[in-house]
Amino acid sequence: MIERVNTLRVSDPVVFGRVCVLMGGWSAEREVSLWSGRAVLDALRGRGVDAHGVDPDRERLFGLKREGFDRAFNVMHGTMGEDGTLQAVLELIGLRCTGSGMLASALAMDKLRSKRMWRSEGLPTPDYRLVETERDLRSAAGDLGYPFIVKPSEEGSSVGITKVKDASQIKAAFALARGDTGRTVMAEKFISCGAGNPEFTCAILGRRALPTIRIEPDGEFYDYRAKYLSDETRYVCPSGLSAAVEERVRALCLRAFDLLGARGWGRIDFLMDARNEPWLLEANLVPGMTSHSLMPMAARAEGIDFAELVWRILEETLDLPPASATEVS
Repeated sequence: MIERVNTLRVSDPVVFGRVCVLMGGWSAEREVSLWSGRAVLDALRGRGVDAHGVDPDRERLFGLKREGFDRAFNVMHGTMGEDGTLQAVLELIGLRCTGSGMLASALAMDKLRSKRMWRSEGLPTPDYRLVETERDLRSAAGDLGYPFIVKPSEEGSSVGITKVKDASQIKAAFALARGDTGRTVMAEKFISCGAGNPEFTCAILGRRALPTIRIEPDGEFYDYRAKYLSDETRYVCPSGLSAAVEERVRALCLRAFDLLGARGWGRIDFLMDARNEPWLLEANLVPGMTSHSLMPMAARAEGIDFAELVWRILEETLDLPPASATEVS
């Protein structure tokens, strides 16, 4: 496979200048973001980077440049940190930041719009419906069939998601997805993936799709409890897909990443149906970065430890010469 990979690396931490690690924030994923931020901060400091943890309020974000920071490592998950808002502020004040820019971040955070873009380009994604009322959701059930998935369009970490098995669950599922803030709600066709309903993810680092991960959730699907609260959810990396399927899926995920205009790093979540065909679910452009998160897990499968991973992500903020076309496996 031919991919564009950056073969020029830096070794002196001084080139990064003063780095703020943005963590916390005020989304539903604040706690997870703090875990990620502390892990990234420790790793950067361990490599000699002049890194400082920042849990900002709205006013402080606009003053980061005046505080003497040269660049930012963003691990603020969820709304504000992941939806293009933070990226717009940092672009406005001229502070370089890891990861994708404003437009790609906004598209990736909005599952409806990212799915529309993928579908328009012929990429496989489960059928879906925008639902504005409980009545719309009942109509969507007739189109999609039971079971189906109900979730907020612009939320992360499986917040507000329900697998609806029959009509008696529709009212509660809509209320949970809608939340107190009137979130946009979508219904999505449930893809049967075999015993245990495994899910998959593919991490992207620079221009490289890393080995896929098979997620065997504790429960019927990979919801918030299975992701963060259960010790029974199982992760397998490499995922066990055949070499041919693995190569095809990695190429698909890299294509999905590119179509959003994403850069630097991220993850594409997908399912594999009974015919071994992939179905794209969503993009995560600020993935979890604890030592046990999926992005570091995929990197380890490529021989990249956590400290090296955060270093490479931060490298993407430097003005390095254009990468060359290189043969990679």
